[in-house]
Amino acid sequence: MPRIDAELQTPGRRLRSEGKKTAILDAAESLFVSDGYERTTVDAVAARAHVSKRTLYNHFSDKEILFLRALSRVNEALLSTIRAAIDEELTTGRDLREALTAFAHRIVDRAFGSSDYLTFRRLVAQHQSVPRLPDAIRDRPLGMLEQRFAELAADGTIRAPRPRLAARHFTALTISLAQEALSDYEKQKDAAPPDLEAIIADGVDAFLRAYR
Repeated sequence: MPRIDAELQTPGRRLRSEGKKTAILDAAESLFVSDGYERTTVDAVAARAHVSKRTLYNHFSDKEILFLRALSRVNEALLSTIRAAIDEELTTGRDLREALTAFAHRIVDRAFGSSDYLTFRRLVAQHQSVPRLPDAIRDRPLGMLEQRFAELAADGTIRAPRPRLAARHFTALTISLAQEALSDYEKQKDAAPPDLEAIIADGVDAFLRAYR
């Protein structure tokens, strides 16, 4: 077995290593967003992070892995926001309309308005050559909502024999429509802000007519 260098195992050394890793990811995320995947080089990331190219390669084997790790980090932050919204808004015993409305607003207001979401959207919206997260990771938000809807169906709160389809319908009727309205608003000059409250309210009404 290879000898383990005791110096590498000290808390101080590990802390410095993690600090460099974070600096590399911060630099990579910034450059991927500003310059794009194709134009961003490993040399540029190392220079922005104030580390050697060798140090960068000690943590990340190539640019594709670096991009995916940066994307995964942003995705994890978004997933935390979604998980908290599910746990704190879609609670047992709460009025269903109120719970669904609060959940949708929380995702739209906090997730879409966060720097994590803006970074995520800019990263995934790049050229087709940009590496993609595995489907299992990209489907996790829908999977979390599906699980909660399955619980609501089990206790009779909603009628959803196919909880995943119910989750897709709810997302399409509320969060996706709000996202589209925000995206259209960003592209238009002098346009009035979208009425997100009305979009979500109408979507929740449509969902409840189908599933309650």
